Amino acid sequence: MKRAGMAWLRRYRGWAIAGLIGLWIALAAPPGEVALRLGPDTEGPWPRFRIEPPSPRPGDEVTLEVRDRVPWAHILLTVNGAPAALQRIEDQPELGTWRWVWRFRMPDGPVQVAFYRDCHLGCQLRGRMALGEAEPAPSSSPLPTKLGLVFPHPDRDWKGRSGWAVELTYAQLGEDRDWGIDALAARVARHEAKGLRVLVRVDYDRGQTLPPAGDMEGLLRYLGYLERLARDDRLQGVYAYFLGSGPNDASSNRMAPDRPITPAWYARILIGYGESPLRVDHAVAVIRMANPRARVLVGPVRPWVRDQDGERRYRVDVPWLNYFHTLVAYIDESARSKGAMGVWKPGPDGFALHVPGRPEAARAAGYPEAEEPLRDLRGPEGARMGFRALYDWLEIINAYPSTRGRPVYITSSNTYAPDEKIPPAHNYPPGWLTAAWSVVAQEPQVEAFCWFLDADPQWEDFSLWWGKGRLRDAAAEFEALLTRAP
Repeated sequence: MKRAGMAWLRRYRGWAIAGLIGLWIALAAPPGEVALRLGPDTEGPWPRFRIEPPSPRPGDEVTLEVRDRVPWAHILLTVNGAPAALQRIEDQPELGTWRWVWRFRMPDGPVQVAFYRDCHLGCQLRGRMALGEAEPAPSSSPLPTKLGLVFPHPDRDWKGRSGWAVELTYAQLGEDRDWGIDALAARVARHEAKGLRVLVRVDYDRGQTLPPAGDMEGLLRYLGYLERLARDDRLQGVYAYFLGSGPNDASSNRMAPDRPITPAWYARILIGYGESPLRVDHAVAVIRMANPRARVLVGPVRPWVRDQDGERRYRVDVPWLNYFHTLVAYIDESARSKGAMGVWKPGPDGFALHVPGRPEAARAAGYPEAEEPLRDLRGPEGARMGFRALYDWLEIINAYPSTRGRPVYITSSNTYAPDEKIPPAHNYPPGWLTAAWSVVAQEPQVEAFCWFLDADPQWEDFSLWWGKGRLRDAAAEFEALLTRAP
């Protein structure tokens, strides 16, 4: 036992001594200063924090000073996930340190302050501290549910359920106050505090869901933003990223309508289709090299949109299914070729799906509008209409070896059909959401079922939170479904 103990001490003496020194420095620190150490032992007890007033109360204006021995560039301080206002930066050569000063208003409840460096490449945590009273541990963990929302309202009560939140960011607007990476990180922190799982849609720009076909400079900018997202310590809890939405729709190709996002170009961006299996300039490789734990999903194709077709005909020959069939075939081809070369996890982790309802189709067929999700309704060409288009998507996904059985996430659903253009506030039939839920609850391949959307003033006719017109019934159903399993 003595020999074993001495061997342990020899092996870990550096850590033990550093820990004792760090403890002594922390105990010796003056009031109002907290010394934390993150990283290698050679960095010492840095950074150091000092606050004024030393014990702030909610509503107080707080001045927080951070000192460090390294003149970090592209720094950021967050308070409960939201960026604080930087007041000044000072070089202190006589002390061999740099000093940054921020101001913020003390929030209610427990407060987490975090100091980040190198945020131009994806913020890396350098140090953090806690203020205020510690939050009591929850008596039980939130129960998971497949229910989710696009843009959940901050004040929504999830009734003890761990649901889903869908968020959006734009590569070309990485510093935008509403759609950039800092705004995204603040929303993600807020959702995670409620126990939600977050799916992040990454678009290239407004009106251009992915870079135009053949735009290699745009591709590099987009991949660079994906890498930045994956590296950022504030976003490590993101459940999955999905690439764009509705690439088959002309409204998603407004920047270069003459160069639409074809299935081949989408697969090139996602997984390097058409290139050497060993190339890594594609989304799956870039994200996983930056964060091996990150999930990557194929973005949703819009049903009942005829703007683009696909080279590989599906058994039901309609443009949107041909497009998706061709896309999945290209993804499978690339994934299998990379797998044969020994590439680790070569394919995507799943699929985001757009599954809108069509209540009018049920009424035209002689059924109550609310039963539309339960009825296998077909259009003139044989494609499924309404919510059961879900099964057209699943049939294509499960037809290929590398994608068979992959989980799917319904990241957008409501009663707005793209070709009918009647918003849910005017066509929602009471009971539709409950019927759609009964379909999802019985489908093990579906992980999430998210209503588009919850709270955004520009989309009032779709918003559950505002509950305009017929949406009052949808909002009440959503609340009731939150208390059910699964």
